[in-house]
Amino acid sequence: MYRDTLSLLGPVLPVVSFLGRLPTAMCQLGSLLLVAETSGSLATAGLTGGALAAGQTVAGPLVGRLADRHGQRGVVLAASLANAVAVTALVLAVLAQAPTAGLMALGVLAGATVPQVGPLARTRSVALARRSGADDRLVGAVLSFEGTLDEVSFVLGPAFVGLAAALAHPAGALLAAALLLLVCGSAFALHPTARATAPEPSASTRKSAAERTRLPGPAYALRGTMVLQGAMFGASQAGITALTEELGAPAQAGLVYAAMGVMSAAVGLSMAAVPARVGLTTRWRAATAGLVVLSVPLLFVGSLGALYAVVVVLGAAYAPHLITVFGLTERTVPAARLAESMAFLTSGIVGGQALALAISGRLAEGHGAPAAFAVAVGAAVACAALSWSVRVTAPATVVREVRPAAAERSG
Repeated sequence: MYRDTLSLLGPVLPVVSFLGRLPTAMCQLGSLLLVAETSGSLATAGLTGGALAAGQTVAGPLVGRLADRHGQRGVVLAASLANAVAVTALVLAVLAQAPTAGLMALGVLAGATVPQVGPLARTRSVALARRSGADDRLVGAVLSFEGTLDEVSFVLGPAFVGLAAALAHPAGALLAAALLLLVCGSAFALHPTARATAPEPSASTRKSAAERTRLPGPAYALRGTMVLQGAMFGASQAGITALTEELGAPAQAGLVYAAMGVMSAAVGLSMAAVPARVGLTTRWRAATAGLVVLSVPLLFVGSLGALYAVVVVLGAAYAPHLITVFGLTERTVPAARLAESMAFLTSGIVGGQALALAISGRLAEGHGAPAAFAVAVGAAVACAALSWSVRVTAPATVVREVRPAAAERSG
């Protein structure tokens, strides 16, 4: 299936979309390290990083909606340029020791201008698949492939930042992220496949605006489960950091988290092999059950070896949940709001992660790592409750056009 996926997308699009989403994974940690090292204040670093996450959480769906209405090319190009400028301005302000309020304002701007390459690449790839007449199995493979690219970027991005901080200075990592976004974000925007998501007149566009764009109720449940998934990420990160510090090995925190990401990416690739007879709703419920069962052992971890083992195994449940929720969203929401909905899912992860990290970090300080891990387990239970209480069906208003797309796959 992945051979068909690569044939569908062409040789260039996966490369530029992957490199275009790396800066997003680099900027959160990069800003924290840069502000902490320059100002000497973890509080200021946290406020700046939180402002960046808030900007992305709020503005991400708006960028997606603009792409739905006006096409991806102009929106992504403008956002890539603006984000490169905003990140560069943030670096210069930090080096100039600007006041905290100024850093927070620039953090919000840097977050709000993120071009959402990951969600829009997923939307574009699905559009190419649908327009080529692909069946649901190939669409699932496309979503698995895009999910794996996300997972790998979230592993490599922080790793690059950590390496740059160790060898030189965190500012170098952020400036490299700005340059990478400027080049690869622009390349993604200008790639010929951008035409695949351009809005076009059709019979469906003559319906009332309310009928075209109304979201079904289950779409909001899917958004909620992604916020909870982000909360699991944030709480796990806080618990891992707290436990490795207790064990006298704080440098292992990043490696533990990276190991979890590698496992998640590997399992994500294997999702294309799941038989088509296993429906998406069944997969969602199985994935959330896995999140609950595999997260509970976190509460009892007491050694570094056990932490690696439990976290890596837990990573096997993350990708199936993420990929399945993206697949359910693709089947559920109107095509005219697909990019917005994909961006909302990603922004939900960012927002949930930032909020849970702040809450569980405080809990870990006062009550130890198990308190933070308890937040992750609670989020997993809430995910499972949603998956079993919500029935997701594709409404009649969801129309996927099928037509030749050979010209759009060039490049």
